Amino acid sequence: MTLRRPSGKDVPVPNPRPQGVFGRRFARDLWRLVRIYWASPDARIGALLLLGAIALELAAVRAAVYIADAERRVFDALGDRDTAAFFAAMGLAVVVILAFVLASTYRLYVRQRLEIRWRRHVTAYFITRWIGPEAYCQATLHPEGLDNPDQRIAEDVRSFVASALGLSLSLLSAVATLYSFGQLLWLMSTAWPVRIGSMEWQVPGLMLWVAILYALVATVGTHFVGRALVPINFDRLRAEADFRYGLVRFRDNVEPVALARGQEREREGALGRFVPVVGNWLQLIGAQRNLTLFTTGIGQANGLLPVLIGAPAYFAGRLTLGSLAQTRIAYGQFSGALAWFVNAYQEIAQWRASIERLSTFLDAIDDTRTRLECEGIRIEPGTTPALQLHDVRLSLPDGRTLLDGANGRIDAGERVAIIGPAGTGKTTLFRAIAGIWPFGEGRIETPAGARSMFLTQRPYLPLGTLRQALAYPAAADTFAEETVLEVLHFVGLGRLVPRLDRQESWDQALSADEQQRVVLARVLLHEPDWIFADDATASLDEVTERRVYEIIRGRLPKATIVSITQRPGVLPYHERRWTMVAGDGGRVTLQAA
Repeated sequence: MTLRRPSGKDVPVPNPRPQGVFGRRFARDLWRLVRIYWASPDARIGALLLLGAIALELAAVRAAVYIADAERRVFDALGDRDTAAFFAAMGLAVVVILAFVLASTYRLYVRQRLEIRWRRHVTAYFITRWIGPEAYCQATLHPEGLDNPDQRIAEDVRSFVASALGLSLSLLSAVATLYSFGQLLWLMSTAWPVRIGSMEWQVPGLMLWVAILYALVATVGTHFVGRALVPINFDRLRAEADFRYGLVRFRDNVEPVALARGQEREREGALGRFVPVVGNWLQLIGAQRNLTLFTTGIGQANGLLPVLIGAPAYFAGRLTLGSLAQTRIAYGQFSGALAWFVNAYQEIAQWRASIERLSTFLDAIDDTRTRLECEGIRIEPGTTPALQLHDVRLSLPDGRTLLDGANGRIDAGERVAIIGPAGTGKTTLFRAIAGIWPFGEGRIETPAGARSMFLTQRPYLPLGTLRQALAYPAAADTFAEETVLEVLHFVGLGRLVPRLDRQESWDQALSADEQQRVVLARVLLHEPDWIFADDATASLDEVTERRVYEIIRGRLPKATIVSITQRPGVLPYHERRWTMVAGDGGRVTLQAA
C-alpha cells in the first residue's frame, strides 16, 4: 500500500501483517524493541536483576539433578529393603526439594521485578513517542497500520516484555537441563542392550539419542501444525481492541445517542464489531485444538519410552530399580528441554504478534515524523510580535489543494475574525497555525515570545478533578486557590466550587455550555498573549457569548484574539476580517482585510 504526499510522491506504508514466525524482519524488530530498555540508564539495575534470575534458573536445574539422584537412592533402598539407607535417602530428598522450591520461587520473584521495570520503561517510551504534536497526523497518514494505539501500548508492551523474559529464561533453563541431564542419560544408558529377534546391540548413550530423535519429530510436527497461530493471534488483538473501543465510545457518548434514539443502531454496531471476534476465536480454538492434540499425544507417548526401552536392561539385571527411576526422570527432563519449542509455540506465536504490532506502531510514528521534518508547511518563530503567513498552501493528505497562496499578518493586540463558507478550510488553517497540519507548503511565522492557547468547538476536559481540568495543561496546584474560585464565579460556575477536587467524568457531568465555560475559566487563569478560538463559544447562547468576549476584553485587554466564527453577534468584537473565498475549480483564497 502507498500514500501520496502533497508533492505527488508515493510513500510506502508499513505492512501491518506479520510475515512469518522468524526471519530477518523478526530479528530487526526484536532488536529494535529490546534496546529500548537495555540501552537506558535503568539497564544497570536490570542487568543485576537479570543476572540474579539467571543464577536462580541454573540453581533450579542443578537442584533437579540432585532430586533425580535422591530418588534413585530412595528406590534402591526400597529394592534392597534397607531401612537406614531409605531414611538417609529421604532426608537428602527433603533437603534438595527444599532447595529446589526456594530457587524456583525466587527465580519467578526476581524475574517479575525485572519485568515491571522493563515494562515501565518501554511503556513510558511509547507514551512519549505517541503523545506528541505528530499524533494528530498519525491516523491520517497510516489509517491501516495504526489501529488501536491504546491496545498496543497497554497490552502489547506487557505481552512483549513478559514473553521476552519468560521465553529467554526458560530457554536458558532448557539449555542447562540439556547439558546436566544429557550427561546423566549418556552415562546411565551406555550399557543398555537393543534386541531385535536374536540379535543384540549396545548403543552408547541410547536414551540420549532416542530423546533427540523424538524431540526433532515433535518440533517439526508442532511447527507444521501450529504455524497458523501467528496471523490468527495478530488479528485477535485487533478485533478485540476494535470491539472494546466501540463500547468505550458509546459510554462516552451516551447522551447524544439517547437523544438521537440511536440505541438500536449502536447495538447493531457493537454486535457487528463482535462478529470478527467470534470468527477469530473459532479460528484460534481450532488451531489450538490441532496443536494441543498433537503435543499432548506425543507428550504422553514420550513418557512411556524410557521405561519401555529400559525394561530389557532391568530384566537382564543390568539396571537397579532406582537407576531405572532415575533414568525416567533424566529422560523426562532432557526430552522436556528438547521440546522447549514445542511447549512454548503458542506463546511464541502471541509474542511474535505483539512484536509485529509494536514495530508497525513505531514505523508509523517514525514515518510521520520524517515526513513532517522533510516537507510541508514550515512553522518558524518570528522576530516580531506578529503572526505572518507567507505563501501558505493548505493541502489534503492526498495532495489536493484546499487553500492557495495565503498571505496575511496579525499584529499583537489585534482581534481578527476568520470567516467564510463551510468547507473552505478555516479549521484547517487553524490547525496549520497550531503546527499540527503539515500538509502543504509555505511558511508561518509565530509571534516572538508569545504564549498561545488554542480553543476548539469541542472542549477537552482531561480525566481527573475539576481543578485539574481548569489548570490544564499546567499542574493542578499552579494557581492560587482564591484565583481559581474567582474565575469560577466569574464565568457563572460558582455552584461547582464544592466539587472542585472531586474525581468525575467531567465531560459527561457537564453540559456543552458548562464545558465551554470551564475552558473560558482556563483561559482567564493562564492569561495567554494570543487566543485562537475555533467556534469555541458555539454552545453558548448569544447573550452569554457576547459576555464571554466582554470578559476576555476586560480581563485580558492586551491579548490578541483570532476567532473562527459564523455568528454575527461575535463579529463586532473583532476589528479585522480574514475571509476565505472559494474560487474556480474549488480552490480557496484568503482575503486579509
